[in-house]
Amino acid sequence: MADGEAEAWVSQLDAWLAPFLAALPRAEQRRWAPLYVQGLLLPGERKSVEPMAARVCPGQVQQLHHFVSASPWPHDRLERVLAEQADRLVGGPDAVLVVDDTALVKQGRHSVGVQRQYCGQLGKRANCQALVSLTLARGEVPVPVGLRLFLPDTWVKDAERRRAAGVPDDVTGRPKWRIALDEISRLRDQGVRFGCVLGDAEYGKVAKFRHALDDAGLLWALGIPPNQKVFAPGVTTAVPPRKPRGRPRKHPVPSEPSAPVSSLFADPPDAAFRTLSWRRGTKGPLRAAFAARRVRVADGPEAAGAQHLPGEERWLMCEHRTTGERKFHLASHPASACLEQLAAAIKARWSCEQAHQQLKEELGLDHYEGRSWRGLHHHALLCQITHAFLQSLRVGEKKPARARPSQRHGTATSARPAATTDAARSAPPRRPRPAEPPRTLPTLRTPHAVAYAALNMAE
Repeated sequence: MADGEAEAWVSQLDAWLAPFLAALPRAEQRRWAPLYVQGLLLPGERKSVEPMAARVCPGQVQQLHHFVSASPWPHDRLERVLAEQADRLVGGPDAVLVVDDTALVKQGRHSVGVQRQYCGQLGKRANCQALVSLTLARGEVPVPVGLRLFLPDTWVKDAERRRAAGVPDDVTGRPKWRIALDEISRLRDQGVRFGCVLGDAEYGKVAKFRHALDDAGLLWALGIPPNQKVFAPGVTTAVPPRKPRGRPRKHPVPSEPSAPVSSLFADPPDAAFRTLSWRRGTKGPLRAAFAARRVRVADGPEAAGAQHLPGEERWLMCEHRTTGERKFHLASHPASACLEQLAAAIKARWSCEQAHQQLKEELGLDHYEGRSWRGLHHHALLCQITHAFLQSLRVGEKKPARARPSQRHGTATSARPAATTDAARSAPPRRPRPAEPPRTLPTLRTPHAVAYAALNMAE
């Protein structure tokens, strides 16, 4: 990086961090925060405290470690600033809020929240910490706005380990979906704007989570397991007439039995499925076959035999992937929604996975070596602030690309990544690709048509 480019980069970072530093009450905290962020941005295999200190403040490892792991700076104030900046970058009625969780592989038993549990990064059970994450996204620009540690029951009930890791006394055991609801409420109170809540089956399978989103007046599209029971939309309920003998029936009975969602769609796909393409991947357009139908979810009041009566009418989506795998989703969109709108909503969730990968591989989210509750959340928040800075450069510093006619009519796929090297910029133009047979999903608009390149400030 040339001297002029480095100077411009540092000035942009200073401007970005100004409102965050204003939220820190002590001069020492305002000194170390920019250095920590610079350590996350600069190249290096490890983004733990010691190697970062060697790069940004040689000989001052203890001071940098104290700042992130022990200094009691106001975490909530910086989160509020992050929420404001994220809303400014990508917030709006066409933005989505993606609820998910991400695992940090960790050995030993003394690091806060570590337990043998499912780790998506490894695809199996392993010793790890699980963080509930919330990502605000519009188009292909995600900005993580919340990371909260899930505390397993073994930790909730172990007072000695809690005390050693500095877990606050008011932190109790909460399921992941409850943590997500509390975070959604926090973000709404802080003025973050979004039009739809997205999540996978870990959250979609919980009826209380879906009902809470309904009570908050939020639109949602969530994954569900294939054994989720649903009723036909025209089902009715009534208390059966009393038999000549026996006690009168107390519970209403549905006019038709429920069925698992996996039994409602033909296999192989029939004419009800339509192939759609939602974006272009590294090997060409990403496609799948989709079908949708209206159902009433079996999440109403509990009746006899622990069976649930029909709940509200929802959209049930089936996604048949090219590998043969099937995924099912429920959506609270109005009955007038078309298949393209429903598919665009459920496929917008991929951006949070991209953000998780960048937080870990580029910014060292999983490199923190401390054991404390405070240190882990401080490190996670600083990683989010750094990620948001890079997204601000991508969104705010580039001129909007001129939309092609097909894009102005909302029928084109998302913009292809722009060239980032001189050699690529000087390359001859490519021949236009032939028209793709699958229909494409409506593009979620971004503030600008920007390239979504890898987050690597080393180049």
